[in-house]
Amino acid sequence: MMRGVRGHGLPRAILGALLLVVFLAFAASPAYSAEYGALRKAGRGLASVTMGFLEIPGNMVKGTREEGYAYGLTVGFGKGLGRFVVREVVGAYELLSAPFAAPRGFVPLLEPEFPWGYFEEPSPSR
Repeated sequence: MMRGVRGHGLPRAILGALLLVVFLAFAASPAYSAEYGALRKAGRGLASVTMGFLEIPGNMVKGTREEGYAYGLTVGFGKGLGRFVVREVVGAYELLSAPFAAPRGFVPLLEPEFPWGYFEEPSPSR
């Protein structure tokens, strides 16, 4: 005998209400600068949580650019492993605290701001 799907509407309603509250909190949150805001902080947090693994090859690329291949493949790998954990924790913090301007002005806590920032071409120095 097949059971009905009765009772499954309540969790969806709760999830929908929660998403609505989060969206409204982001929309109502004041932005202290034109560059950063609650939505950007939330996006940064989501990117860090879902793509934090890019810290490993990213630090290898950074180390190779700065010190050479041997350094990038060894020390860069080790730094990437450590920063991977940090990126995940900071990403979760930024995602959950996105409606609040902490730190002041919604500035990023990590550099580069997004995990894929290591792969962008470095700007030429003057």
